[in-house]
This record gives sequence, C-alpha cells and structure tokens, in this order.
Amino acid sequence: MQLARVLGSAISTVKHPSLEGRRLLVVQPVMADRRSADGDPQLAIDTVAAANGDLVVITSDGAMLRGLLGSDTTPARWSTVALVDAPALPHRN
Repeated sequence: MQLARVLGSAISTVKHPSLEGRRLLVVQPVMADRRSADGDPQLAIDTVAAANGDLVVITSDGAMLRGLLGSDTTPARWSTVALVDAPALPHRN
C-alpha cells in the first residue's frame, strides 16, 4: 500500500470489459511527507469516491482487484482503498 495524491480522472472510449462502469483516477504516489513524488503517476480504480487533490491509499493487491472487478484477466493494477482525512501526527524521536 502507498499514499497517493489524486491528480484527476481518466476517460477512455474503449477499455477492457472489466473496467466498464469504473472510474479511473490519475494518482501520484507520494513519500511520507505527503508532498514529494514517489515515482510516476499511475491509473487507479476508484473505490472510495475520491476527488481531485484528495490523499488516498492505493494498493496493487492483484487478487483483491480481480475479485472486485470479477475478472481474472483485468489489466488494472492499482486501486484506491482509503481516503486519508486527518493530518499526519507529529514525528517523535
């Protein structure tokens, strides 16, 4: 699992049947500081009704996603699993 910031959504006129009716988000994985990018933006299946700018938890758990989509052949890799709504706790040494 990883923190990511929602950058927007993706629209596709043609997509794999397992993705029909699913909202695709463009998310930017972020580091623990919640600001620094951690790799390239990714497409994620939205399961939490996230909005642009939201901080979410994403997962690449393939078995969970295949079950959610009802497809053993889905090309999807990432999905949202939680909205992060509270600020980070201060780090203590």
